[in-house]
Order: sequence, then C-alpha cells, then structure tokens
Amino acid sequence: MKKVFALLLTCVLLCGVLAGCAGDNQNPAPQGEDSLTMAVVVAGTFGDRSFYDSSKEGADRLAADFGVQVKTIECNNVDHTQQIRNAADAAELVVLVGWEFYDVETVAPEYPDVHFIWIDNATSAPVENVLNITYAQNEGSFLAGYIAAKMSSTGVVGAVGGEDSDTINDFIVGYKQGAQYANPDVKVEVQYAGTYDDPAVGKECALTLNEKGADVVFQIASKTGDGVFQAAQEKGFYAIGVDSDQKYIADDVIICSMMKRVNDSIYQAVSDYLEGDTSKWGTTWVADMASGFVGIGYGDEGSTQQISDELKAEVEDLAQKIVSKEIVVNTTR
Repeated sequence: MKKVFALLLTCVLLCGVLAGCAGDNQNPAPQGEDSLTMAVVVAGTFGDRSFYDSSKEGADRLAADFGVQVKTIECNNVDHTQQIRNAADAAELVVLVGWEFYDVETVAPEYPDVHFIWIDNATSAPVENVLNITYAQNEGSFLAGYIAAKMSSTGVVGAVGGEDSDTINDFIVGYKQGAQYANPDVKVEVQYAGTYDDPAVGKECALTLNEKGADVVFQIASKTGDGVFQAAQEKGFYAIGVDSDQKYIADDVIICSMMKRVNDSIYQAVSDYLEGDTSKWGTTWVADMASGFVGIGYGDEGSTQQISDELKAEVEDLAQKIVSKEIVVNTTR
C-alpha cells in the first residue's frame, strides 16, 4: 500500500512539474499543420547582406514569433516564372523579392487560394490576390546624397548601380538631388555594373569613380556592392551602404546606409494577414519615409562614426521636410 501511495505521489508531483514548465511559455508560437506556410522567392541568391537577406530576416522573425513555416527559393536570375509556380504549389503565401517577377500578374490568378506579395515592383493593374510593395527609395537616397556631398572633400561623389533600370535610377535621381541640395556645385558620377552578383565588377566600377575624383561612393548593387567596400578600404575613400544597415561590414569606410526596410515591411504585411487583414491585397503599398520604412542607418552604438552629430541633426531635419512635403524628391516612378 505504501508503494502504491508513493507511486501516486510521484505521478502527482511529475504532473505538477510539467504543468509548471508549460506555464513558463504562456504564448507559444503556433506550430504544426495549422501554421502558415510561406515561401520566400528571391530573384538572385541569398548572401548579399542587403536586399535579399533582409527579406529572409523578416521571414525568420515571422517564424520565431508566429510559427510560420518558411520555405526559400533562389532563382539565381533564371526561371522566375516557373519558380513562382513552384512556390505557389508549396505554400499558402508567396513573397516574391525582386522586380523580375512581373509574370505574377498572369500566374497569380491561376492560384486563387494563394496570396502573393511582390516586393519592389507592381502589377500594371490590381490583381485580387497580389499585394505589391514598392519603396520610396528616392527619399532615403536624397539623404544619402546630402551626406555624401557634405562628407566629400573633392566635390565629386559617385554611385554604382546594379543596372540601368527605373528602380535603380529612382535611387540615383534622389541621390543627385540630395547632393546638389547640399552643394549646388557638386559633381555626381555614376557607373552601372550590369550585375548584382559580382563584387569584382563592383570594385572596378568604384575604382573608376575614384579615379574621376569621387571620394564618397553609394553602392546600389546588392552583392556586387561588396566590391565597392573593398575598393573604399584599399583606396581610402568613403562608401554608403544600401537596403540594410551595412556599416558592420566595414565600419572604417562605410559612413552610413540608405535603409529600405524590406524585412519590416514583409513582417508587417504577413502579421496583418495572420490577423485576418487582407485589405492591402489587390493594392500597391508604397513604404516611404513617413511610415518609417525608408531612412538612414549609422550602424550599432559601438560602430566607428565618421558623421558628426551636427550633420546627423541636419539629416533628421531634412527627413522631416520630406515627410511634410516641404521637400519633394524627384522620382522615376
């Protein structure tokens, strides 16, 4: 009888311990068959520490916070249309990262039960199950241009674009306008790399700009931009990062980054979807400076800072003028 009592007491205590352990996690992330399956499809490849990696970071946060099951597909710049279908066959929600997925306009209607998010471009007409997210990168680039001109000692600044396209040129027109706002006599030189995946080409473009006198170079070329940073370190000029806060990569030469918060915009859109809000689908959402999705990053608190507090205050003042429309930034959109 004592043995039976002891056994029952042990079971009670064990159940209490298990209940206590469960109580430590009052809001566990949903898991299992009922959790959302999301596919993140990038036009190029991950590893750029910029545009594509930012999308993955947003997806990873959704997995951690909501138990979203994340699948990833790298197109490596080929078969974009087929990869849209592959993703839609495997997921309830598909995030397409890159302007190249323009065939979503015709493919999405084939999958009425799948919701699509297209990052960095928009369908020519509304598609019921497609949410387009574009960014006011011209606004953030205005601030980057202002900083570049203020930090230049030669009066020449540069930019390396991944290609000569409307999206890249939207950065560049804002960059030029901001530079000229700071110094009407500044000269802005531009090189197009013709690739987003080759740091060696980016390095050569940056060296060419430096030979033309540019002592601050804005990289707008994804992984190709790594070469801009390498050239800056070798030749001793400044660089500006793009899309993510890239200062940690080379904080001795990267003075700031023009941040286009792809991660946060994906997180926001999918969070709303999980809460049952699909009102944005069938529309184009412009993530801009006013909504906090575009701006300037200066690295972590411990990062080397080349930009003075006074100049940062000027930049913040300009940002407020852009938000209030006192300054209207040029665009290719």
